[in-house]
Amino acid sequence: MYRNAIKSLEKWNSNVKRKPMIVWGARQVGKTYLIRDIFAETYYKDHYLYIDFRLEADIRDYCEKHVSAKEIVEFIAAVKNKRIGPNTLLIFDEIQECPGIITALKYFCQDMREVPVIATGSMVRIRLQRLARKRGANKAEPFLFPVGKINQLTVYPMTFDEYLINANRILFDEICIAYSQKRPLSDAFHKLALDEVHKYLLIGGMPDAVQTFLDTGSYLESREVLTDLYDNYLSDMELYQASPEAIIRSRKIFRGIYAELNKESKNFKPGMLEPGSKTRDMKTPIDWLTMAHVVHQSFRLDEHVTMPLTDRNESDFRLYLCDIGMFIYQSGINSASFISGNSNNTLSGIFFENFIANELTARGIGLYYWCGKRSSELEFIVESNNKLYPIDVKKNKGSFNSLETFGNHNRFEAAIKVSSNNYGYNDEKKMLTVPFYMFFLVADGLSKGTLTVK
Repeated sequence: MYRNAIKSLEKWNSNVKRKPMIVWGARQVGKTYLIRDIFAETYYKDHYLYIDFRLEADIRDYCEKHVSAKEIVEFIAAVKNKRIGPNTLLIFDEIQECPGIITALKYFCQDMREVPVIATGSMVRIRLQRLARKRGANKAEPFLFPVGKINQLTVYPMTFDEYLINANRILFDEICIAYSQKRPLSDAFHKLALDEVHKYLLIGGMPDAVQTFLDTGSYLESREVLTDLYDNYLSDMELYQASPEAIIRSRKIFRGIYAELNKESKNFKPGMLEPGSKTRDMKTPIDWLTMAHVVHQSFRLDEHVTMPLTDRNESDFRLYLCDIGMFIYQSGINSASFISGNSNNTLSGIFFENFIANELTARGIGLYYWCGKRSSELEFIVESNNKLYPIDVKKNKGSFNSLETFGNHNRFEAAIKVSSNNYGYNDEKKMLTVPFYMFFLVADGLSKGTLTVK
């Protein structure tokens, strides 16, 4: 399947000053598939070596004791019986299982930059390895993270545009053309595109769930895959937590995100999960979950917004699940009623909010929400090219009250209303209305600082 991250890998590959690349991401988001089955097979077919440090004990043990890039390359070449040269891609998978290779990446950068290297791993588990070694739990020499000697890329679950490229490329192209011409889609195409959004919300962006749906057309089979992934995420928390207490709290936080967002304030309240607990009690597990890219954290901004946006208020925040399919699964909502787009479904606005949070995060945009007086709030505030863009997420039309209140206290370039309504721009109100299926193009513009609304 096509993934947007392939563009970043292509750019890295063509850079004469490239450094070893580390690819981060939550489990099961398709890191290995992206690197080995798409990138390596396309650009280094028959000229790459894949090392999984969970399975290849000989290479793992050697790399734990040697940091010389030359020595490591010679050993791997001997084990694999294959010469390694400038046209041979080395793929190191699950590097958290071999902390020594992380230090060695510095020397690949310094001494053997001509050999392309891509590594994948879990930042959380690497951090735990470092903590364990500092505490003496492991007698091996402490390893150093190669700051300044690597390139980095984070892979997320498939965004809506990635799903649509694989599910209906013709419709994807129609949406891109309409947006470039700043015009709405025809009613027929608009309805078709909204139907695809609803499909995506139920399926989510986990590659296995998407592939299963594309292969079978079955929501049931896709949901079975998603259920297994959801349970695996809960089980995996034992792998990247520092204490039994943190594991328990992390699972409570993960399971409780829908319930937290479904209440009136939407802000994270630890007492809902554990009576009597305080936000500070949950800080460590939240830090682990966000570092693992399992949840995304959005911070509150108050009335007058200053740039650059900062996380000044650490006590008021919201949490979103990294995958919209998991979020809807967690809600327990009936799939059939959601697909039907029943306007009486008062909970659906929360789903779209989590959807937009994921689209922004996948493009490296930090999450902030705004609260004013008299219950005024906006789901997201984005800073792009030193300009503010308030984003209002509504299932249908909604009111303009919050945007008007925000404008009374803040200067902004344009307000963005994301809903099921078709494309349009109101010059008087400086408001861009985009349907859910077109937001990925807006998010791209925000991330690059190139958004134009007129």
